[in-house]
Amino acid sequence: MTQNEEIIECENRLLEAMRTGDIKVLEELLHDNLIFTIPTGQTITKEMDIENYRSGILKVSEILVTDQIINSIDDVSTVAVTLYLKAKYADQLVEGTYRYLRVWKLFNHSWRVIAGSGFQIQ
Repeated sequence: MTQNEEIIECENRLLEAMRTGDIKVLEELLHDNLIFTIPTGQTITKEMDIENYRSGILKVSEILVTDQIINSIDDVSTVAVTLYLKAKYADQLVEGTYRYLRVWKLFNHSWRVIAGSGFQIQ
């Protein structure tokens, strides 16, 4: 399997874990020192992100990827992805098209997201 194929597989697992709220997979794929800037402009950590799922404050009902670009350099891969997202956050409907950038790094044969950001485009 090529590096890009591995990253596509990890991306698919991550998006499915987000959709189903699978904490175990999120714990596995997100690095402990993750920093991520969410569409509101707030920068969150892995623990903050996972707590949103664990507490039920964030529930994703739909994710549809429409565009994905992967660039790999050594043991780091960046992914730019456009997706349609439908979710509830604190009883507020969140729906739209978003552009996310995720940085994956290989640690002991396991890919982990170390950084990223997202913003709404529609």
